[in-house]
Amino acid sequence: MSIAQSLLPEFKHEASNTRKVLQLLPDEHFNWKPHEKSYSLGYLATHIAQLPNFITLMLSAGELDLAGDKMVRGKDSNFAEVLARFEARFAEATTALQNATDADLTAKWLLRKGDFTLFELPKVVAMRSMVFNHIIHHRGQLIVYMRLLNLKVPGLYGPSADEAS
Repeated sequence: MSIAQSLLPEFKHEASNTRKVLQLLPDEHFNWKPHEKSYSLGYLATHIAQLPNFITLMLSAGELDLAGDKMVRGKDSNFAEVLARFEARFAEATTALQNATDADLTAKWLLRKGDFTLFELPKVVAMRSMVFNHIIHHRGQLIVYMRLLNLKVPGLYGPSADEAS
């Protein structure tokens, strides 16, 4: 089994969990923040929706320089737009991953800001950290936001307190 074939089921499973959360977010709370230093619910969801794009970026280049970063970031205004962005980025990333060879995934990828190197890792490791784990981390934040807003939380790895067990 190739590296990509081993990553795709996990990527698809976690995308399904992310989709469950994004589908439950109400527009009336798009700009809500639990604290002045926190991201708004909408910004956090938009950030999550954009993250699969890093798989596409990693597989198309050997590095990303944040000093010259020209990535187009989401400026969504409702959760339907966020979900559409997520679905588009997920589809692009899935296609890129399906076409990746083991050589592509074991090649080094550099994240830097100008002359400062943040890290250099094999692309597969960078993907797991910057995409898979990053999405899971921020999805957990969204779930805390949902609890603070007294919204229903979906079960992701089993039933939630809002679902029958």
